[in-house]
This record gives sequence, structure tokens and C-alpha cells, in this order.
Amino acid sequence: MNPTILRRTQYVLVLLGMVVTTMALVLVAGCHRNDAQIDENMATVMADVVSADRLHAAVNFQTPDGDFHSPRLGLLYPTELTQGQRISVEYDVTNPDLARPAGRSWTLAIVPALSIIVVGWLIVGAVMVLLAEINRRRNARRARAESDHDEPDQDEMTERSEPETSNA
Repeated sequence: MNPTILRRTQYVLVLLGMVVTTMALVLVAGCHRNDAQIDENMATVMADVVSADRLHAAVNFQTPDGDFHSPRLGLLYPTELTQGQRISVEYDVTNPDLARPAGRSWTLAIVPALSIIVVGWLIVGAVMVLLAEINRRRNARRARAESDHDEPDQDEMTERSEPETSNA
């Protein structure tokens, strides 16, 4: 592989790792911002879990003014919830679509974000090492082929060393 192409590929891989890291940090910052917004105008109510899986939980709750709400994107931090469960939910009074189970906070996003960062950099590092090893082997093979081509064959060496005899 051309050294320039290898270097540019490595730059792109490092840039990709930086993008993944930035996305994970933005995830944590977004969770912190959402929690700050809930904390500014917080109200707590009981809610029914309508559906739940590992990454999403839909709930229905009634606010004190009598309106029923079901957050469009579900709850923040929905782990360990099951359908039919009744839970306490904290929500933003000015935006009832922003809700979380009571007692949970943005700190729950730190471990997933760190795992995304670690896995992302492990993949980038593995690909960079793989490319470097492939390039090293290709260069070694090329150098071996060139050195074999530059050295004369054994038959050519014996022909050159034999004196010429004349038949006179």
C-alpha cells in the first residue's frame, strides 16, 4: 500500500474515533440538559407502563390539571421496567413529553457512553494495526522479490566464472 494512502486511511480512522467519542459525550451532555430541564419545573405523578423493552418504555400518566400524557419518545432511562407496572414518574411541567422514572438521572448514561467510546477506539485501533501489518507484510514480500530478482542465478554465476576455451 502506498505510504500516503496508508497515512490518510489512518487519519480517517482517528477522525472516526474522535467522532464516536464526541457523539458519546454529546449523549451524556444531552441527558444532563434534559435532567436539568426536568429539575427546573419538576412534578411527580404515578404512571402506568404500557409497553417496555430493553431500550424503550411507553407510559401513560395524568397530570394534576386532568390531561393524560404519553411521552412521544417514551421515558428517559427506561431500563428494568415491565409492562403493566405502576411507577412514579418525574416530568417537566412545561413539557410533559420530557419524563423519567423517579430517582433516575443522567449519571446512568455515563457507563453506556464510556462503553461506546472504548469499543469505538478498540475497533479503530484493531483496524489500524491490521492495516499496518498487511502493509508491513506486503513491503517485506516486495523487498524479498526485488532482492531475488537483483541477485544472479547460480547457473549464470558458473557460466561467468568458466574461462572461455578456443578450438584452434
